[in-house]
Amino acid sequence: MSFLHLAVLSPLLLAIIIPFIHTYFKNIHTGWFLLPLPAVLFVYFLKFIGTTGSGGTVMETMPWISSLGIDFTLKVDGLGLLFALLITGIGALVVLYSIYYLNPNKEKLNTFYVFLLLFMGAMLGVVLSDNLIVLYAFWELTSFSSFLLIGFWNQRERSRYGAQKSMLITVFGGLAMLGGILMLSIITGTFSISETIQMSSQVKNHPLFTMTLILFLLGAFTKSAQFPFHIWLPDAMEAPTPVSAYLHSATMVKAGIYLVARMTPVFADSATWVWLVTGAGVITLFWGSFSAVKQTDLKAILAFSTVSQLGMIMSLLGAGAAALHYGTINDGYYLVAVTAAVFHLINHATFKGSLFMVTGIIDHETGTRDIRKLGGLMNFMPITFTLAIIGTFSMAGIPPFNGFLSKEMFFTGMLRLAEMDSFHMDTWGLLFPIIAWTASVFTFIYSMMYVFKTFTGKHHPEKLKKKPHEAPIGMLISPIILASLVILFGIFPNLLSDTILSPAMEAIMPSLLENGDGFNVHISFWHGPTLELLMTFAVITIGIVLYKFLPKWAGIYRLFPDRLALNHLYDRGLKAIHLVAKKITKSYMTGFIRSYLVYIFSFFILILTFTLLYKNAFAFDVSNTAPVHIMEIVLMLIIAVSSITILFAKSRLTSIILLGAVGYTVALFFVIFRAPDLALTQLVIETVSVALFLLAFYHLPKIRPEERIRFKAANALISIGVGAVVTMIALSAHSNKMFRSISEFYVENTYKKAGGENMVNVILVDFRGFDTMFEITVLGIAALGIFAMIKLRLTRGKDLDENK
Repeated sequence: MSFLHLAVLSPLLLAIIIPFIHTYFKNIHTGWFLLPLPAVLFVYFLKFIGTTGSGGTVMETMPWISSLGIDFTLKVDGLGLLFALLITGIGALVVLYSIYYLNPNKEKLNTFYVFLLLFMGAMLGVVLSDNLIVLYAFWELTSFSSFLLIGFWNQRERSRYGAQKSMLITVFGGLAMLGGILMLSIITGTFSISETIQMSSQVKNHPLFTMTLILFLLGAFTKSAQFPFHIWLPDAMEAPTPVSAYLHSATMVKAGIYLVARMTPVFADSATWVWLVTGAGVITLFWGSFSAVKQTDLKAILAFSTVSQLGMIMSLLGAGAAALHYGTINDGYYLVAVTAAVFHLINHATFKGSLFMVTGIIDHETGTRDIRKLGGLMNFMPITFTLAIIGTFSMAGIPPFNGFLSKEMFFTGMLRLAEMDSFHMDTWGLLFPIIAWTASVFTFIYSMMYVFKTFTGKHHPEKLKKKPHEAPIGMLISPIILASLVILFGIFPNLLSDTILSPAMEAIMPSLLENGDGFNVHISFWHGPTLELLMTFAVITIGIVLYKFLPKWAGIYRLFPDRLALNHLYDRGLKAIHLVAKKITKSYMTGFIRSYLVYIFSFFILILTFTLLYKNAFAFDVSNTAPVHIMEIVLMLIIAVSSITILFAKSRLTSIILLGAVGYTVALFFVIFRAPDLALTQLVIETVSVALFLLAFYHLPKIRPEERIRFKAANALISIGVGAVVTMIALSAHSNKMFRSISEFYVENTYKKAGGENMVNVILVDFRGFDTMFEITVLGIAALGIFAMIKLRLTRGKDLDENK
């Protein structure tokens, strides 16, 4: 196992140890034991910057299921490294924040940190896996671990609801993605992402291309909360704030973004990909920002803000795919969309992570997140207010923060998209910059709502559960670091150009690389009086006006009927599924064993008969069978007559005697076929069984007429059908021998290797000695258990007698 594999698996390994640490170090917050891991991993991944910055990659393979082409292959390139740094860097800050946020006396910290480590390891596996099946395994682990984190406060109904909702939607997308992975492997013959990218032209020309593309996008859209699958993310905010800061700003919701970026070289040369990715992105961008304005809970505002920002990044990746037809490595005019997507990934993680932590601080120190109850907190929480200003202004795209730069680049990307004359962009492409600008106005409004309705205005102490005060320094460290990065990356954006942005773009758009040169990424504040700058001024101006007169026009939200809301449709859909499933289940779960046997045997007959006929598998070959003697025919008739007579017997004793006759006749078959040990076993068991049945049933009353077995044609038909199918299978199996029988091995080696003449005894004692030993062990354990129960009963009875 390489160090890279160990780095990915280390969170999962630590998750096993955390419960023991929590047990033996109860006086120390468990988070302190967890904090060093993401910090060390962040430093470890930093060392790859030199490799990826020079256009190189690191790949390590650990064999797994090599026969199926599934190996645990990890690859570090520019894109994977960017996400790995986000996962570990933000992860370390979130763990530090959680140490001061979570009360060890009230919360199950060992459980929380186990779930968090599972998620961290799963995300690292997703972004660094070069094998699609391994990626899918980690992908579903992210869904499972996020379900546990969102539902951490499982005593709350809303937490359980949000966890279930996220699980259903993201797992649905994951299964769709699995279908796409299997189709892609059919096209390419490999599960390797690197090899698949090299065969992109072969993929494009395959009939399964479009369906494969759609299935991959379903996985990406559900995970990254794209419209109409975005409804799970706001309900996921029922999780503890450290979870929201981690999952919904830097990690889980970015997994779908990562998948689209990673598969861009495979699918980008398609109008379907460009329109679906860009279209879903701008619709999500608008709907998320529009919906955020009507929220009154701070985390709800941030939730819809996250939906909107994810739509923005997704639309930029779609625009970047379209730019592949126009751009060159030295032409940043059309490639600005991809640069903006990568840059905003980082920017969003910094300002949104800090804002989630600020929200947690407000909730922690005031007891509420309702902006209708908040106000005037600036005087009580000046540091938190400063952090909120930095985060919200960056989110709104106001200079000099990093969000302004990526917002300008976003406008540029949308304008360039409208200029293209392919994919019908010359007609419909104009909608993209219009929608983008409109969504940005709403983004400005909810950003102002967040900071000014919370920290300015009149203070309402009577509406708060706690007296507000500044958070402890330990809780402020993480958001301060993130807010500092917001300013640093805003003022010095080119710190990331050659180290992070350019290598990530090379991984997303490898087809544009020429002569091994990298992308020349340069970001600056001032480009002169451009249309993008005018759009930004218009956003700020109109945003201020609309925010000022928000009560005047907020009534438009009441025009949307609740019954048509996606959440309402989701809930109704679940109820409908439940009712239909309940009715179907009641139709066959009758409570009668006979009904269940009818279902089982009917299906057995139909499916096996169909298989025999469809595969032309039935065969009847008697060339290698032994002759049937008169004695065997007589014994067979005795068994048949005895079995049929049981059905018409009027006495229980008669039925038992007839059943015994069947058993003793079977023993005679063993004698004829020279199996004396089996014959002896059969005779002993049959004798004991018949004797016990006779003793037990002797005391029962006679069978009443209504209790007698009545002939039913359906039962007879099913019974005959099962017997006929089993007979056909047995005859076909004997007549279609594809290899030598294993019995020949025993015939040849019983005397030579085991020195025995009785083949059955040698098989039981030598060839299958361990099997026989364990069978005897099981019987011995059962005997000891029976003896103990009998002894216990005798002792208990004796004690009762003594007490009397």
